[in-house]
Amino acid sequence: MKYGIAIFPSKKLQDVANSYRKRYDPHYALIPPHLTLREGFDATEEEIQKLTPVLHKISDESKPFSLHVYKVGSFNPVNNVIYLKVKENEVLDDLHRQLNPVEALSERDYNFVPHITIAQNLSDDEHSDVYGSMKMKEVNHEELIDRFQLLYQLENGMWTVFETFHLGKVR
Repeated sequence: MKYGIAIFPSKKLQDVANSYRKRYDPHYALIPPHLTLREGFDATEEEIQKLTPVLHKISDESKPFSLHVYKVGSFNPVNNVIYLKVKENEVLDDLHRQLNPVEALSERDYNFVPHITIAQNLSDDEHSDVYGSMKMKEVNHEELIDRFQLLYQLENGMWTVFETFHLGKVR
């Protein structure tokens, strides 16, 4: 089965992202707006049972942090993705490092750029038009993040939460 690890922001920020995603993101119906901490990976049920205590340890030892979205960005010319840019943050970077095995990081094509996708799979012309208007919008949203989620992908392509991990929680 395919799994991933993500942060879901507040409903307020999800509503902002979805106002664009409805029109410009073909994955709109498959997963709510999120910040990916670990890209999709295949794992067996046994591997997930071994991974879950590791994720609890990481979450328990990590502090809640401030997520600050401050502008609209794009990955163009690498690909035609438009996103809400998240200010880099030591706790977020550390979480990303801990949640990704070294071999997974070395095999990745891109560095970790914290973001929430709002448009993807656009033609070059569409990307240029949409990004041209979106980058003019003022974006300034800050909120406290106190959890991340382990997700799994259903047969129809939708993603759903397998388990939630609270940051700094002492059990």
